[in-house]
Amino acid sequence: MRDGLLRRFGRAAACLLGLLPAAAGAQDFGGFNRGDRPGAFDFYVLALSWSPTYCETADRPDARQCAPGRGLGFVVHGLWPQYERGYPQNCSAVERAPTRQAMEVAGAVYPSEGLARYEWRKHGTCSGLDPAAYFRAARDAREAVTIPDELKGGGSDRRMAPIEIARLFVAANRGLRPDTMQVACARGALQEVRICFSKDLRGFTPCPDLARQNCRSRDIAVGAGR
Repeated sequence: MRDGLLRRFGRAAACLLGLLPAAAGAQDFGGFNRGDRPGAFDFYVLALSWSPTYCETADRPDARQCAPGRGLGFVVHGLWPQYERGYPQNCSAVERAPTRQAMEVAGAVYPSEGLARYEWRKHGTCSGLDPAAYFRAARDAREAVTIPDELKGGGSDRRMAPIEIARLFVAANRGLRPDTMQVACARGALQEVRICFSKDLRGFTPCPDLARQNCRSRDIAVGAGR
Protein backbone atom coordinates (compact mmCIF):
# COMPACT_ATOMS: atom_id res chain seq x y z
CA MET A 1 0.00 0.00 0.00
CA ARG A 2 2.81 2.39 0.93
CA ASP A 3 4.65 1.85 -2.38
CA GLY A 4 1.40 2.36 -4.26
CA LEU A 5 0.73 5.64 -2.55
CA LEU A 6 4.22 6.87 -3.31
CA ARG A 7 3.82 6.05 -6.99
CA ARG A 8 0.34 7.54 -7.20
CA PHE A 9 0.75 10.75 -5.26
CA GLY A 10 4.46 11.43 -5.31
CA ARG A 11 6.89 12.25 -2.54
CA ALA A 12 5.32 15.61 -1.49
CA ALA A 13 1.90 14.06 -0.88
CA ALA A 14 3.46 11.17 0.98
CA CYS A 15 5.28 13.58 3.28
CA LEU A 16 1.98 15.23 4.13
CA LEU A 17 0.49 11.82 4.87
CA GLY A 18 3.37 11.10 7.24
CA LEU A 19 4.70 8.19 5.14
CA LEU A 20 8.11 9.79 4.63
CA PRO A 21 10.21 11.91 6.96
CA ALA A 22 10.20 15.66 6.45
CA ALA A 23 13.06 17.28 4.62
CA ALA A 24 16.08 18.19 6.71
CA GLY A 25 15.71 21.54 8.39
CA ALA A 26 11.92 21.58 8.18
CA GLN A 27 9.65 21.72 11.22
CA ASP A 28 6.29 20.03 11.72
CA PHE A 29 3.46 22.41 12.65
CA GLY A 30 0.02 20.86 12.90
CA GLY A 31 0.78 18.33 10.18
CA PHE A 32 2.41 20.73 7.74
CA ASN A 33 6.15 21.12 7.34
CA ARG A 34 7.63 24.60 7.16
CA GLY A 35 11.29 25.32 6.59
CA ASP A 36 13.05 28.28 8.15
CA ARG A 37 12.76 30.72 5.25
CA PRO A 38 13.09 34.52 5.49
CA GLY A 39 9.66 36.14 5.63
CA ALA A 40 7.76 32.86 6.08
CA PHE A 41 6.15 33.30 9.49
CA ASP A 42 2.75 34.13 11.00
CA PHE A 43 3.24 36.93 13.54
CA TYR A 44 5.81 38.75 15.66
CA VAL A 45 6.56 38.55 19.37
CA LEU A 46 8.06 41.58 21.08
CA ALA A 47 10.02 40.24 24.06
CA LEU A 48 10.52 42.77 26.85
CA SER A 49 13.08 41.58 29.37
CA TRP A 50 12.95 42.69 33.02
CA SER A 51 16.49 44.04 33.32
CA PRO A 52 16.90 43.65 37.12
CA THR A 53 16.36 39.88 36.86
CA TYR A 54 18.80 39.59 33.96
CA CYS A 55 21.46 41.63 35.74
CA GLU A 56 21.11 39.56 38.90
CA THR A 57 20.99 36.09 37.37
CA ALA A 58 23.02 36.15 34.12
CA ASP A 59 26.36 34.37 34.22
CA ARG A 60 28.05 37.26 32.44
CA PRO A 61 25.67 40.24 32.43
CA ASP A 62 26.36 43.04 29.98
CA ALA A 63 28.41 45.70 31.78
CA ARG A 64 26.67 48.60 30.05
CA GLN A 65 23.14 47.37 30.65
CA CYS A 66 23.83 46.54 34.29
CA ALA A 67 26.01 49.51 35.20
CA PRO A 68 25.12 50.96 38.63
CA GLY A 69 22.71 53.86 38.42
CA ARG A 70 21.07 52.92 35.12
CA GLY A 71 17.92 51.76 36.89
CA LEU A 72 16.53 49.97 33.85
CA GLY A 73 13.19 48.19 34.02
CA PHE A 74 11.86 46.59 30.83
CA VAL A 75 14.27 46.54 27.89
CA VAL A 76 13.86 45.07 24.41
CA HIS A 77 15.17 41.54 24.27
CA GLY A 78 14.05 40.97 20.72
CA LEU A 79 11.43 41.03 17.98
CA TRP A 80 10.82 37.42 17.03
CA PRO A 81 9.09 36.07 13.92
CA GLN A 82 6.83 33.22 15.07
CA TYR A 83 4.79 30.39 13.63
CA GLU A 84 1.43 29.57 15.19
CA ARG A 85 3.42 26.80 16.84
CA GLY A 86 7.16 27.19 17.16
CA TYR A 87 9.42 29.70 15.45
CA PRO A 88 12.08 29.94 12.73
CA GLN A 89 15.67 30.86 13.47
CA ASN A 90 18.95 31.53 11.66
CA CYS A 91 17.15 31.75 8.32
CA SER A 92 19.88 33.10 6.07
CA ALA A 93 22.90 31.05 5.04
CA VAL A 94 24.51 34.27 3.77
CA GLU A 95 24.02 36.77 6.56
CA ARG A 96 23.97 40.49 5.78
CA ALA A 97 26.00 42.17 8.51
CA PRO A 98 24.31 45.28 9.93
CA THR A 99 25.75 48.54 8.65
CA ARG A 100 26.82 51.39 10.92
CA GLN A 101 23.53 53.17 10.14
CA ALA A 102 21.58 50.03 11.08
CA MET A 103 23.45 49.77 14.38
CA GLU A 104 22.61 53.40 15.13
CA VAL A 105 18.93 52.45 14.92
CA ALA A 106 19.56 49.37 17.05
CA GLY A 107 21.35 51.47 19.67
CA ALA A 108 18.14 53.32 20.41
CA VAL A 109 16.23 50.05 20.91
CA TYR A 110 18.44 47.38 22.47
CA PRO A 111 20.36 47.71 25.75
CA SER A 112 23.63 46.51 24.18
CA GLU A 113 25.20 46.21 20.74
CA GLY A 114 26.08 42.57 21.32
CA LEU A 115 22.44 41.69 21.96
CA ALA A 116 21.31 43.57 18.85
CA ARG A 117 23.77 41.71 16.63
CA TYR A 118 22.81 38.35 18.16
CA GLU A 119 19.09 39.06 17.69
CA TRP A 120 19.66 39.99 14.05
CA ARG A 121 21.48 36.71 13.37
CA LYS A 122 18.99 34.45 15.15
CA HIS A 123 15.66 36.21 14.55
CA GLY A 124 16.11 39.17 12.22
CA THR A 125 17.29 37.01 9.34
CA CYS A 126 13.87 35.31 9.47
CA SER A 127 11.93 38.56 9.09
CA GLY A 128 12.56 39.03 5.38
CA LEU A 129 13.83 42.54 6.16
CA ASP A 130 17.29 44.04 5.85
CA PRO A 131 19.06 44.82 9.17
CA ALA A 132 18.10 48.51 9.29
CA ALA A 133 14.44 47.77 8.50
CA TYR A 134 14.39 44.98 11.09
CA PHE A 135 15.74 47.24 13.81
CA ARG A 136 13.23 49.92 12.84
CA ALA A 137 10.47 47.31 13.14
CA ALA A 138 11.70 46.47 16.65
CA ARG A 139 11.67 50.18 17.48
CA ASP A 140 8.14 50.61 16.14
CA ALA A 141 6.87 47.62 18.11
CA ARG A 142 8.45 48.91 21.29
CA GLU A 143 6.97 52.38 20.79
CA ALA A 144 3.52 50.80 20.36
CA VAL A 145 3.64 49.36 23.90
CA THR A 146 3.03 51.48 27.00
CA ILE A 147 4.84 50.24 30.09
CA PRO A 148 2.56 50.52 33.14
CA ASP A 149 3.66 53.17 35.62
CA GLU A 150 3.93 50.51 38.31
CA LEU A 151 6.53 48.63 36.22
CA LYS A 152 8.89 51.32 34.99
CA GLY A 153 11.84 50.30 37.16
CA GLY A 154 13.18 52.02 40.24
CA GLY A 155 11.31 51.75 43.50
CA SER A 156 12.01 48.78 45.73
CA ASP A 157 12.05 44.99 45.46
CA ARG A 158 8.58 43.44 45.67
CA ARG A 159 6.51 40.41 44.81
CA MET A 160 3.62 40.37 42.37
CA ALA A 161 1.25 37.80 40.92
CA PRO A 162 1.86 37.15 37.20
CA ILE A 163 -1.83 37.80 36.52
CA GLU A 164 -1.47 41.22 38.17
CA ILE A 165 1.40 42.07 35.83
CA ALA A 166 -0.72 41.02 32.85
CA ARG A 167 -3.65 43.11 34.04
CA LEU A 168 -1.46 46.19 34.37
CA PHE A 169 -0.28 45.81 30.77
CA VAL A 170 -3.81 45.21 29.51
CA ALA A 171 -5.06 48.32 31.31
CA ALA A 172 -2.23 50.45 29.89
CA ASN A 173 -2.56 49.29 26.27
CA ARG A 174 -5.76 49.58 24.28
CA GLY A 175 -6.48 46.39 22.36
CA LEU A 176 -4.13 44.22 24.40
CA ARG A 177 -5.78 41.12 25.89
CA PRO A 178 -4.54 38.20 27.99
CA ASP A 179 -4.56 35.96 24.90
CA THR A 180 -2.19 38.32 23.06
CA MET A 181 0.63 38.20 25.60
CA GLN A 182 2.65 36.08 27.98
CA VAL A 183 4.24 36.78 31.36
CA ALA A 184 7.37 34.62 31.68
CA CYS A 185 9.20 33.85 34.89
CA ALA A 186 12.40 32.01 35.82
CA ARG A 187 13.61 30.86 39.22
CA GLY A 188 10.73 32.57 40.93
CA ALA A 189 11.40 35.98 39.38
CA LEU A 190 9.89 38.05 36.56
CA GLN A 191 11.80 37.29 33.39
CA GLU A 192 9.91 38.82 30.46
CA VAL A 193 6.62 40.09 29.13
CA ARG A 194 6.07 38.93 25.54
CA ILE A 195 3.52 40.68 23.39
CA CYS A 196 2.19 39.35 20.08
CA PHE A 197 1.85 41.61 17.05
CA SER A 198 0.36 41.01 13.62
CA LYS A 199 2.90 40.46 10.87
CA ASP A 200 2.41 44.04 9.63
CA LEU A 201 2.89 45.37 13.20
CA ARG A 202 -0.39 47.30 12.98
CA GLY A 203 -1.86 45.81 16.12
CA PHE A 204 -1.81 43.07 18.72
CA THR A 205 -2.80 39.57 17.66
CA PRO A 206 -3.93 36.43 19.52
CA CYS A 207 -1.21 33.88 20.20
CA PRO A 208 -2.94 31.16 22.22
CA ASP A 209 -0.04 28.70 22.15
CA LEU A 210 2.25 31.32 23.71
CA ALA A 211 -0.37 32.61 26.14
CA ARG A 212 -0.90 29.10 27.49
CA GLN A 213 2.71 29.12 28.65
CA ASN A 214 2.16 31.97 31.14
CA CYS A 215 4.07 31.83 34.40
CA ARG A 216 2.05 29.66 36.81
CA SER A 217 3.70 30.79 40.04
CA ARG A 218 1.45 32.28 42.69
CA ASP A 219 3.69 35.34 42.95
CA ILE A 220 7.15 36.21 41.68
CA ALA A 221 9.99 38.55 42.61
CA VAL A 222 10.07 41.85 40.74
CA GLY A 223 13.48 43.29 41.52
CA ALA A 224 14.14 47.03 41.49
CA GLY A 225 16.42 48.65 38.94
CA ARG A 226 19.77 49.67 40.38
